[in-house]
Amino acid sequence: MTPARHIDTVDGDVAVIGAGAAGLYAAVVAATAGARVVLVSSSPLAQSASYWAQGGIAAALAADDSVERHLRDTLTAGRALSRESAARVLCEDSPTRVRHLQDLGIHFDADRHGALALGLEGGHSRRRVVHAGGSATGRRITRDLSALAATEPKIRVLERTSATSLACDSGRCVGAHARDADGNELRVRARGTILATGGAAALWARTTNPSGVVGAGMTLALAAGATLADMEFQQFHPTALVSADGHDGFLITEAIRGEGALLLNGEGERFIEELAPRDEVALAIQDQLRTHPVTDAPRPAVHLDMRHVDPARFPNVTSALEEIGIDARHDLIPVAPAAHYTMGGIATGLDGRATLPGLYAVGECACTGLHGANRLASNSLAECVVFANRAALAVLDEPPFTGELPPAQPAPQLVPQQSTREALWRLAGIERDADGLNGLLADPFPLARVIATSALARKESRGAHQRRDHPDQDSGLECTHAVVRGGDPPLFERWT
Repeated sequence: MTPARHIDTVDGDVAVIGAGAAGLYAAVVAATAGARVVLVSSSPLAQSASYWAQGGIAAALAADDSVERHLRDTLTAGRALSRESAARVLCEDSPTRVRHLQDLGIHFDADRHGALALGLEGGHSRRRVVHAGGSATGRRITRDLSALAATEPKIRVLERTSATSLACDSGRCVGAHARDADGNELRVRARGTILATGGAAALWARTTNPSGVVGAGMTLALAAGATLADMEFQQFHPTALVSADGHDGFLITEAIRGEGALLLNGEGERFIEELAPRDEVALAIQDQLRTHPVTDAPRPAVHLDMRHVDPARFPNVTSALEEIGIDARHDLIPVAPAAHYTMGGIATGLDGRATLPGLYAVGECACTGLHGANRLASNSLAECVVFANRAALAVLDEPPFTGELPPAQPAPQLVPQQSTREALWRLAGIERDADGLNGLLADPFPLARVIATSALARKESRGAHQRRDHPDQDSGLECTHAVVRGGDPPLFERWT
């Protein structure tokens, strides 16, 4: 007789799934408040997608800036779809989060007088973007928060361990089932579970994201009965490197355009205001790829000219370019849009609470409605820390759970086939239409079908969602969010 398999149970007050900036910060905040935290990370600490984030943290810290101005810029970028209450929470709290990160030992870039050096990025009316190490902000923040998490006695870190399903008892999430790198199964039991698993941009064949960023947390939440929202809105970053080698899709941060870099078409002409919101710039480049592409790139591209920008301010960008023989001081850089940031995700309230009791979501896997149809640059890292802080404190009010965890349900499909990635790029890219989207409805990957049904339901063009067959905005869809529950068709809701 085969002996019964032993499955270890790991107990904590809070389970945090994902160790990017949002998950690490949530774990640190919860532990500081006295909670026992189990932090589940599919990779070694400091190797999450946040590690590669080149943008900074947007916060109204300058004397000529204000919360109201930051809020206005956020709502403008969101194309009349941002949830104003969520945007206000972010704009009001992000300066406090920056100061808290400084208290935790994170050093942000300063000017020669010792004040925070504030950058300018697309859609911002003032300099308000805080960086650490220039374009290495994500690396610095995840490195320093990882060190804090690794040394905090109240945080137990499970590295190289992936959640395979959420554990639910009587309609409440009470932890997760997981598997480590050796194939051993674990049960994580907690009063509250915070998903911080990142976005889904690597579902598209051309992306700025690591290959594992395929919406795993969203899939887990959907399979457990939680609601997703705004899945039709996938932001395409305008300036991703076009290259014939493994650097294709490498992100060229918007902050470089904030310092004066220009976009030039194949005839050497400017064609767009470089610091317009990302949806406008991406669409303008897409148009140039059809009409005036550069001819010295392996595929259609335009040129980014940063020859007059100090390369020392962006060391990881310039070093990556040097690896493929591009000297940013003298050469033009071939770029084109790539899938970058998922505005949709697990629908939550302003404290990160999902529709499934006991479940919370923060960072890019969550959808508070903050970003609307088009994320304002560098609001993402601000979102990570602002809403992770709120969720980490809210989860402590969940009642304890001491019962036995139920057996694991069949694990949902968490990894797409390459054919899915190619299909999403071709049929649900920067521009899409009903014929193409209908072709995704039979895709084997669950999130691909959710994206398609949500995009089909929104019969308009708004921000990052551009329908060739519905090129205008529909005023009746302002402030509405396409909400998906299980396999049901999307329903439009107005969020306050």
